[in-house]
Amino acid sequence: MEVKADVSRGTETSRPDNRRKILYIQPGTHCFAGIERVVDTICSDLSEKYADDFDVDVLYTTSQENRPPEPRKYNSIDRRPRGRFELMRTFRKVIKSKDYSLVVVPQIEPAVIAMASCIGLRRNFAVHLHGNPRLERSHLKAKILFFLMKAYFLRRTSYVFGTSPRQLASFKAMFDSRTPQYWVPNPVRRFDEVDAQAVGGEEGCVTFVNVGRFSPQKGQDILLRAFANLFQSRKNIRLKIVGYGAGETELREEIKRLGLEEVVRIEHHPDNPQPALSASDVYVSTSRWEGWSLSICEALRIGLPVIATDCEFGPSDILIDARLGRLVPVDQGDELVAAMAYYCDNLPAERADAAFRQEFIDRFSAERVVDVHASALRAAAG
Repeated sequence: MEVKADVSRGTETSRPDNRRKILYIQPGTHCFAGIERVVDTICSDLSEKYADDFDVDVLYTTSQENRPPEPRKYNSIDRRPRGRFELMRTFRKVIKSKDYSLVVVPQIEPAVIAMASCIGLRRNFAVHLHGNPRLERSHLKAKILFFLMKAYFLRRTSYVFGTSPRQLASFKAMFDSRTPQYWVPNPVRRFDEVDAQAVGGEEGCVTFVNVGRFSPQKGQDILLRAFANLFQSRKNIRLKIVGYGAGETELREEIKRLGLEEVVRIEHHPDNPQPALSASDVYVSTSRWEGWSLSICEALRIGLPVIATDCEFGPSDILIDARLGRLVPVDQGDELVAAMAYYCDNLPAERADAAFRQEFIDRFSAERVVDVHASALRAAAG
């Protein structure tokens, strides 16, 4: 049985009747984090800056931790289906309820389920990629849904949106796709006023920081091994691992196994990583795959130099200047250790480029990125 929650709506004002009606579908996750925050930010900004052009709805099908309680600027549709078949009925009912010009679904698997739910309805769909399709096809269910996308649903898709140009190129090759594509960068939020010269960790030490879900994708295990290796010769280093997730127990066990309890901390800043970033010196991303990386962008917003694994796309799309940071191979720990040692030895000089990093990341600010998303919606909705 489907459980309906309250529908919270943005402020209603008189708007043109010819606005394009857009539906975004939030992932069916239980934490309001990366993709969820991107959808919320984009839809909020579209509803404010392009209110005369778009009527934006967002469908939530789960109760997500840390979801902002305040009324949103877009129309929030809350449903709580129990089970996959009720989810499909929910998709069909909501998508049929309004003459949507475009339905935007994040990731391939949910897109296939949503499109399968609406067979027989005339609706335009856009798939919004956020990860690495080649690596995400890792289990039987995913393989079946990916096959259905390639064999049937992709040619019925209006557009493929992606967070990275190289990600879109990879998708096109993998699916032999002729579907039009559009690069829509993720928006990078602004924090409170940041004095780049006041940013830094414990005096006399170099503090490395990582922010993200505690999961194999984010590679905190890779980071811990590299940090332990460096700590053998550099006793003035510290590490903060900031985030959430089911893998926390394993991380704590690994920290204990490596004998790092005194120099490695796990912190939780679910809504705002600024306190952790501002009290650190160098950001380290050791992801095995990414679609983009908001965490890297937010570290640059603070002014931190970044070390990142070159996981096909995402980090390499961002770190395009040596003043921003360094890329290292995913599977070569020695190069990661060497990069961390470099910043230990050259931190004062690297801090001189903090303002450059902050200025650089402005190109991905929400107020700029929303214009790109608006253009993508117009192209896909027709």
